[in-house]
Amino acid sequence: MNKLKSLYLLLITLSCALNAHAFIVLPDVITDNMVLQQKDETTFWGKAARGKKIMITPSWNNKTYTTDIDADGNWRIKIKTPAAGGPYNITFNDGELLKLKNVMIGEVWLCSGQSNMEMPLAGWGKIKDYENEIANAKYPNIRIIQVKKAISSQPQKDFKSNTKGWQECSPSTIANFSATAYFFARKLIQDKDIAIGLIDATWGGTLVEAWTSAEAIGKVDIFADTVKKFQAMPETTRLTNPHKPTLLFNGMINPFLPVGIKGVIWYQGESNASRAYQYRELFPLMINNWRAKFNRPQLPFLFVQLASFQAINPQPADAAWAELREAQAMALNLKNTGMAVTIDIGETADIHPKNKQDVGKRLALVALKKVYKEDVVAEGPMYKSYKVAGNIITVNFKPSSVALKTSNGNAPMGFAIAGADKKFYWADAKIIGNSVIVSSKEVKNPVAVRYAWANNPVCNLINDAGLPASPFRTDDWPGITVNKK
Repeated sequence: MNKLKSLYLLLITLSCALNAHAFIVLPDVITDNMVLQQKDETTFWGKAARGKKIMITPSWNNKTYTTDIDADGNWRIKIKTPAAGGPYNITFNDGELLKLKNVMIGEVWLCSGQSNMEMPLAGWGKIKDYENEIANAKYPNIRIIQVKKAISSQPQKDFKSNTKGWQECSPSTIANFSATAYFFARKLIQDKDIAIGLIDATWGGTLVEAWTSAEAIGKVDIFADTVKKFQAMPETTRLTNPHKPTLLFNGMINPFLPVGIKGVIWYQGESNASRAYQYRELFPLMINNWRAKFNRPQLPFLFVQLASFQAINPQPADAAWAELREAQAMALNLKNTGMAVTIDIGETADIHPKNKQDVGKRLALVALKKVYKEDVVAEGPMYKSYKVAGNIITVNFKPSSVALKTSNGNAPMGFAIAGADKKFYWADAKIIGNSVIVSSKEVKNPVAVRYAWANNPVCNLINDAGLPASPFRTDDWPGITVNKK
């Protein structure tokens, strides 16, 4: 009996000792090699010995910041970061010491969407020239972290990373990372010589509503009941379908809300193409939702317009992917958004184009122009207006520092016009200055013109910078997805 009593007392003593000297535990986003957003107020948080204080000392100013650890062992503190630089160390001390090393101050970008953003350099992706690209991926000031796929009925505060925290970009770390995100960062770092942090939070085949918080997507009538069902579920409920509203936001975005980020790059929409008109509502809803959740109302949000895909239609026709691209372009009405057009680099038989180099580069050009205010050409020809004169339509494009041309030196292709009967015919086209003149002998009294309006259009209008024109139409006639919900 005395032996049992002694053992019991020993266990209590050990338990108290372990609690008094509990290890400091940090989330996977706060590790060696991380990038912190420059000139920002960055949140640090974690667990430590409960009821004590924790001191954080960053080497960029060697000041010590102190905060209390609550009764559950949780702590949180905000610390201002300086201008870009590093590497730095950060020490955490609650009686035990933890030091993070090789920390950079720079620009942090959240990279999200479905499979074309997820698509890795190697692995299932095997992008164009992937072996050489991986061998040459020696950019130690690009730092990467990849979020493990997770869904939840309730907003999560933590996540698991496939990369075991932040890693330097190298041939040994980049192979299974987002190719689009990597090429985006590579262009930025070549132009700006600043550390870039990339958070890869992606899941192939997923829907925009799954990436939107319950508060926002629950206000859309068709999703309201489903969202209420998830909100009523115990957090421990095992879920397997990532395509339901709010589940991906809860599992893969919500954990990053305390993190300071510069902006978002987004590549998604393929899975919503059959409901393209609805995307006109859902996409800006998600953008505004993320801005509100990150408490960054002006958060830059840059996205990729869908590339060409599927069989080429020999005649002009309505197309779901064309309507989805239109919905994406409409999101440019929101401030601090930008779009990379990829209509020229898709593949007929592969929904995952191998040329991710140009996708990332074009996103970076948009960032350099719109976010970093550099004097670069960031977009191709963008439709402005049209005018009908007899059997001719003159299409005007927004003023640009570079001239209109075609990618192959031939006459412009991809234009179609229609009369009041709404039947479209291919049009002859000619470039004159910053305009394109179109006509068709089949249409004597044209009223509307479309360009690259197909799932996989044959089109060739670019500017002198080699950037393609975005698909557009001048009519607002109901499309094939208008009633799809």
